[in-house]
Amino acid sequence: MSPKTDAPRLTTPSRTTWLAGVGLLLALGCSPAFAAWDVTQLMQGLAKNKSGRASFVEKKYIALLEAPVESSGELLYTAPDRLEKRTLKPRPESLLIEGGSLTVERGKRRMVLRLQDYPELVAFTESIRGTLAGDMVALRRVYNLDLEGSEERWTLTLRPMETKMLEVVQRIRIGGSHAEVRTIEIEQTDKDRSVMVIDKLAAK
Repeated sequence: MSPKTDAPRLTTPSRTTWLAGVGLLLALGCSPAFAAWDVTQLMQGLAKNKSGRASFVEKKYIALLEAPVESSGELLYTAPDRLEKRTLKPRPESLLIEGGSLTVERGKRRMVLRLQDYPELVAFTESIRGTLAGDMVALRRVYNLDLEGSEERWTLTLRPMETKMLEVVQRIRIGGSHAEVRTIEIEQTDKDRSVMVIDKLAAK
């Protein structure tokens, strides 16, 4: 059985837009082949991905709405800290996280925000960018980590340690296989949540 490591959810100025607007299945391995696989090895595998391009479908479950809100588009990642979410449906929107800033484009409107001014954004950027980059040090600065499953099917649960983040994000579950992230589920403290399913695209 894989050892658990206790060490350590996206949002714009509108928490619901980003958290509800940006993922993994449990599988416990009990054979000797899985015994040595842990969060350190997961991070080492993820760190080898220097760039990536994927399509996504995201469902946002909002308490005030009877049915989930669905959006889709592309995700683009370039190590170590550039992450772009291009929503194509139901309406175009671009969210670019690079360094310590977030750039939001909707139609002709463009906003640039400092991540440090929005704890919710830090929660997302450090969880997603830190995982994609395989940066366990960055993740452990912000989260308690809990890894379950095997290398073939794993779930990494991140629980914020900062009080301000806990006021917004309860936990983030990132799921995948080997060194690929397949799902991202963000659970907010107000019970709203988002589930993103990611499919890797072939390089252009």
